[in-house]
This record gives sequence, C-alpha cells and structure tokens, in this order.
Amino acid sequence: MTYPDYAYICKTLGDQVRLKIFDMLKKGKKCAYKILEKFNITQPTLSYHMKMLTQSGIINSHKDGKLIYYSINQEVLKDFLNFLASEESQLD
Repeated sequence: MTYPDYAYICKTLGDQVRLKIFDMLKKGKKCAYKILEKFNITQPTLSYHMKMLTQSGIINSHKDGKLIYYSINQEVLKDFLNFLASEESQLD
C-alpha cells in the first residue's frame, strides 16, 4: 500500500457513521439491511458510506442473490495497522 491508500483509509474512517459501521463489522459479516437497521439514515446514504468503505479497501463486499454482504478486509487492515505501528519510515 502507498501513502494515498493509507490516507484514504484514514479519511474514510474519519466519518462517524463509517467508523460505527466498521465497528459493527468487527463481529463478522453483515448484510446491508442489518447495517441499515442500526442507523437513522436512508438506503442511498448507506450505499454511499459502503461505497467509500469498499473503495478504501478496508471493507469487502459480495453479493448473494439480492443481498449484499460486507466484512472487514483482514489483509488490508493488517497492512494498515502495521503501517501505523511501524517505527520504520517508508520514506527512507
């Protein structure tokens, strides 16, 4: 991953709704309607937030029939956390 990738993840998780969605997904994959039940937002607004999360790479999505399921992309999360925790600069 590159600095723009890390910055996009930070920007994406910098929104309170998206951060709460990410927190929900820590317990496992969920379909969109289950996520929507927890918020006082419209379906198009949820779609926008999910698009941001999936474009950042931190969330995976897959369609099963008419339902869309979301889960945390563990590989991207691990890379992001390693970047944050590393004492090594990528600029060196």
